[in-house]
Amino acid sequence: MVAGAHRAKRPARTSVWLEGKPRVRGRRHERPDQSPPAAGAPQAAAGDSTALDRDRITEVSVRLLDAEGPERFSMRRLASELGVTAMSLYWYVDTKDDLLELSLDHVFGEASVPEVAGATDEDWPDQLRALAASYRSVFVDHPWASPLIGKYLNIGPCATLFSSAVRSVVRRMGLPPRVQRGAISAVFQFVYGFGTIEGHYVQRCADAGLSQDEYYRLAMGTMDEQPRLRAAFASTGEPVEARGASTVQEMRERDFEIALDLLVAGIEALRVRGAAATP
Repeated sequence: MVAGAHRAKRPARTSVWLEGKPRVRGRRHERPDQSPPAAGAPQAAAGDSTALDRDRITEVSVRLLDAEGPERFSMRRLASELGVTAMSLYWYVDTKDDLLELSLDHVFGEASVPEVAGATDEDWPDQLRALAASYRSVFVDHPWASPLIGKYLNIGPCATLFSSAVRSVVRRMGLPPRVQRGAISAVFQFVYGFGTIEGHYVQRCADAGLSQDEYYRLAMGTMDEQPRLRAAFASTGEPVEARGASTVQEMRERDFEIALDLLVAGIEALRVRGAAATP
């Protein structure tokens, strides 16, 4: 009973975008109410003329997450980087989760959104490929972002803008409404998985102080020394050149494009089948 009462006093967290704190500007959005900080709200460190606000807090959070990963990220670490006390941050955010959610939306702002105004039904394959490539780059450039996608609602301004662009492109595919969600899942869950694996591989190479090609050769060479692994990964362990590429990056680009082409071809087949079934 005590635990239940305690939970009742602390409702489940929803989203930083649904809380009462002043909203941060999205990368492509301007906040209309550019009011000064509340009386008593802390400013940036002495000697820094830039006022401390959630935009600046978010940008520094992203920089720390990129450099050190989520394991070392904390309110105290962020406050130190900003030159303020940890308590100062609570004027702008309530929890570390708020900072992570703000940071996630911030990197969504790096995704390129194609111009949909005036686009025709024939433009959807190129626009879908552009959105997929851009979505992939978010997880490659920021490996810490992928575990957060399923943790938060992703309703910030940048994520919403990206999602709206995806839905706009999918609506022009000519698929029945009941099929459109499946098409989005097929493409963007594939991209999420591909980009997540790629991002962690790139991070692993950086942590080891090796290039992607050096790390690949080291890993494949080590696996080749183990009979059990050599048999299981015979085709995977081929030299990059034998797989039709000169570098790991080139091999990965080719694999991504082929997989995406297959998905686009599948969507096109559904379009044709749907058109043929329409009286």
